[in-house]
Amino acid sequence: MQSVCDSLEELLKAAQEQEQLTVGVYESAKLMNVDPDSVVLCVLACDEEDECNVALQIHFTLIRAFCCEAGVDMLRVSGMRRLAKVLGEPRERDLHCILVTSPQAECKELGAVGQYCSESRTRNQWPPCITLHER
Repeated sequence: MQSVCDSLEELLKAAQEQEQLTVGVYESAKLMNVDPDSVVLCVLACDEEDECNVALQIHFTLIRAFCCEAGVDMLRVSGMRRLAKVLGEPRERDLHCILVTSPQAECKELGAVGQYCSESRTRNQWPPCITLHER
């Protein structure tokens, strides 16, 4: 599991450097509506305190539907503080949904995360959930 977390963190950093990230629930929903074919991974992030946020869960349902329709891999992630640190973003920024769009070069991290998503689908664990731990 830790290797998937490490791969996800490296993938997000690389995609951010290549300007291949869309961050935020509303921005992500707009992109999925306009150009879903450009998206290769969707990260839905929330911690325990966000689980009761009805509006956020409705947005997640909409984004999951877009992803399923477009065949985009998804991950549910907890550990918002670590996610903010990985991306160098303030914790106040909406990091609840992050889309990785077509990376300029296929990277091994995307392959590792994609394989984990595929394996989770075969075990009926969809979307798979991982926890990013503080370091």
